[in-house]
Parts: sequence; structure tokens; C-alpha cells
Amino acid sequence: MSTLANKVALITGAKGGLGTTVTRAFLEAGATVMGVSRSIAASDFSHPRFVAMPAELKNLEAARQLVRNAVEHAGRVDALIHLVGGWAGGRAVSETDEAALDRMLDMNFKSAFQVAAAVVPVMRQQGHGAILAVGSRSAVEPAPLSGAYNAAKAALVMLIRTLAAENQEQGISANIVLPGTMDTPANRAGSPEADYSKWVRPEQVASMLVHLASDAARQVNGAVIPVYGSAA
Repeated sequence: MSTLANKVALITGAKGGLGTTVTRAFLEAGATVMGVSRSIAASDFSHPRFVAMPAELKNLEAARQLVRNAVEHAGRVDALIHLVGGWAGGRAVSETDEAALDRMLDMNFKSAFQVAAAVVPVMRQQGHGAILAVGSRSAVEPAPLSGAYNAAKAALVMLIRTLAAENQEQGISANIVLPGTMDTPANRAGSPEADYSKWVRPEQVASMLVHLASDAARQVNGAVIPVYGSAA
């Protein structure tokens, strides 16, 4: 039997460098995947267990509507895998404007807070669930000139750990993976002179997420898991 057979996974940020790899890994593991992105379509993943759910997590009501749609379609949500995020930097904290700060908080923290707040009641009613997020090494080992990004990713870690503490008695786990620089097309374009062999392969992150969503990891809760690649 496949690792995630009969599981229903809601993957936000399901399209893109990491999202595509994670979505394929969950499908290969046997899950029914409801993939969320602003421009996602059924044709992005030709698989009978894939459902495209175009949406933008712009506020709490949008997140609640997304979860309602997912439950209406599949009946439940066994795992939420939150991949939405983005980087902006190159400026010191003293030179970072409010728009840049708001953008980093919206992308890397508020979107996770909103979708988690929307899915927890469903998982509590079910009596089980796994909430997973992908953060960044920068959350615990901050690099200079990325203050807003670092702070947003650190807030994401605390959100996941809080969710773990609040819901452990309801059969719900919450864990976060912190990768170093990932080997994605966008990152290669941004650092053409880098040694890509030292970067984290998206498949490694996807494999970890599949395990954390499975019954084999039912007792793993509140974990902050580094995946730094050979550049550690």
C-alpha cells in the first residue's frame, strides 16, 4: 500500500519550483491532492487524484472559503501542506520600507496563519490531521540584508509550534521543514555562479513532507526540521 493511500492533502503553493515537486510526490505516495495556486489548472498535473483549486490567500475569509471548497469536494482534509512564500531583500533593516515589510509578512507568515486558522476546526471535528509548512534556514540562522524575510520566517516557525501545542490533544500535529537554498530554476537564475551541487534538492524536502503527512509520523509534533544540503 502506498504511504498516503486514502489520504486527502491540501497543498497551497502547489505550482512552481518546489510546489510541483511536492505535489507529484504526494500523488505518487497515493494521496488525493487538492492543489492551490492563483493560476493552477487541472492540466498542470495529469493525474486522476489531482484537483486544481485556483485561489489567492489574501485574507482569512478567502482561506475559509478555500477550506470549505476542499471539504465539499473531498469530505475532509487529512493534511495541509503550506508552501506559499517568497524572498525579497538586499537592504538593511534601517533601509527596508513598509511596503517590503508588509509583502514579506503577507507571503511568508499571514498566508500560513490564515489557512491554518481555517483548517484547524475541520481537523478538530475529524479528530486528526497534519499541518506542515516549509520555512527557511534564515528563520534560525538569519543572513544580513534580509531582515523582513528572516523575521517573517521566524514568525512562521513560532506559528507552527503554537499550533502543535494548541492541538496535540485533538490528534493534530504541526511541523515545519527549514531548507537551505533550494535547487530551483528561480534560485539558479538568481545565482548563476553558485555550486548547485551543494543546494537542497526539492525532492528531499518533498520526501520529508510525505513522511510527516503519513501515519508513520503521527507522534512527531512541533518539530523544526533542518534540511540544509551539503552546504551546511
